[in-house]
Amino acid sequence: MSDANVTTNDNQRQSRSESIATQEQLPMKTTRTGSTANGSTGKDQAIVPSTTSVDERSKYRSPLVSRYASAEMSYNFSDVKKFSTWRRLWFWLAQCQKQLGLDITDEQLDEMEKNLTNIDFDIAEAEERRRRHDVMAHVHTFARCCPKASPIIHLGATSAFVGDNADLIVMRDGFDILINKLVRCIQRLTQFAQEYACLPTLGYTHMQPAQLTTVGKRACVWIQDLLMDLKNFERVKRQLKFRGVKGTTGTQASFLQLFNGDHFKVEELDRMVTEMAGFSKAFIICAQTYTRKLDVEVVSVLSSFGGTIHKMCTDIRLLASLKEIEEPFEIEQIGSSAMPYKRNPMRCERCCSLARHLMTLINDPLGTHSVQWMERTLDDSANKRICIPEAFLTADIILFTLLNISEGLVVYPKVIEKHIKQELPFMATENLIMAMVSAGGNRQECHEKIRTLSQKAAERVKMDGLDNDLVERVKSDPYFAPIINKLDVLLDAKTFIGRAPEQVYEFISREVEPALKNYASTITPNATKPTELNV
Repeated sequence: MSDANVTTNDNQRQSRSESIATQEQLPMKTTRTGSTANGSTGKDQAIVPSTTSVDERSKYRSPLVSRYASAEMSYNFSDVKKFSTWRRLWFWLAQCQKQLGLDITDEQLDEMEKNLTNIDFDIAEAEERRRRHDVMAHVHTFARCCPKASPIIHLGATSAFVGDNADLIVMRDGFDILINKLVRCIQRLTQFAQEYACLPTLGYTHMQPAQLTTVGKRACVWIQDLLMDLKNFERVKRQLKFRGVKGTTGTQASFLQLFNGDHFKVEELDRMVTEMAGFSKAFIICAQTYTRKLDVEVVSVLSSFGGTIHKMCTDIRLLASLKEIEEPFEIEQIGSSAMPYKRNPMRCERCCSLARHLMTLINDPLGTHSVQWMERTLDDSANKRICIPEAFLTADIILFTLLNISEGLVVYPKVIEKHIKQELPFMATENLIMAMVSAGGNRQECHEKIRTLSQKAAERVKMDGLDNDLVERVKSDPYFAPIINKLDVLLDAKTFIGRAPEQVYEFISREVEPALKNYASTITPNATKPTELNV
């Protein structure tokens, strides 16, 4: 097969695979007009069918990619990204080796550079079946495209040079994708918190009515956890080190031999390749692989993020059951096949479902790190192929869904007010007693009056299912005549929220805004653009 035919076939294959990856996110895409609470639309114009082949549907496909994940994160963990990165690593290695004096020609480098993305996956798969070694399969596949460069591809390197370094690049890029989406979620929830900073709502402890807070203050509790996740993502990304150029057991012996014992050139080679890959530092010490404790750090912050999401989305689900706050609900969305009136919180339920999976993934890298005998064992490989992509893909899906939720949260102030009125009279009893004492009443006598009336009102609520009528009982009792004109003030919900609004504004100005300051370009263009939910 000629180089031209290889290039043409590969480009067609790559285009087809990328098209399938994109289409699999939305098997049936509907174009609509009209608007809903979250900016989605209502009237069908056209339905574009999926291009996923029948053959593809006859095999298991992970729903993380076929159903939910974004195109950018799916591509980040794709074969195209992985193996083109391997080729770039080989190219960078050869470039630096030439600059440091090895006998490598410009012609060889040009040939490598022209074929960085010209990957014949059929040949690579055949080579791997033959050799049972994925790296050598791709060395030979690359060499077919680059016959002149064949002698210097992978020169002095070991499999971990491409495998580990590519994984580190992909994880770094994965954090970039997650951070951008997380910042947008925080920004949108911050707008929500500001809008409802002063709206009183029942607080709940032990899932029982407690002292009032505000809708915006509760949102700040969610945002605070998300800010911690943002800082964790930033920290782990910042601390990622490149494996670099280390050789079979991390001693750089093969490169020391290539450079005739010149330690300086070996150090320079390591530094130069690290910089070309976009890393500021590389591990000084590693075995054949970088320490798998790094994978523990990476998945740990992603699993911790899963806990944040599960708590937040559970709160929204509970509030939805109270009919106080709901996630977006599109015009043609169906809540139940049997109960057409239902508005199920399926987005939050999806987030909770995926968050549970994400939280469990930390066990894999912990186990892997603990059994890496001596300089390395290969029992990390299969596990990493599953665990690391799934952690990033799951976090990406959650953030994508959370962004859709946060852009369209619906608040029902009248329902919130009704629930407050059911509980506030009981909470206000201390205020009533203090007001009566100030008007000349006896504290103990007033306490007994309030206790008796409260029990009767509570019995009416619990036994008869009627509204709380404590206020009416107080108004009709002549004993409380001295404070009748003050009852509206004493029962104003806003007098029970403490410093909640001030806390919201202080939190946003002192913690949220500084954290988002460096991401202005990320959040501004997308601040008003609705996020379409995948499936």
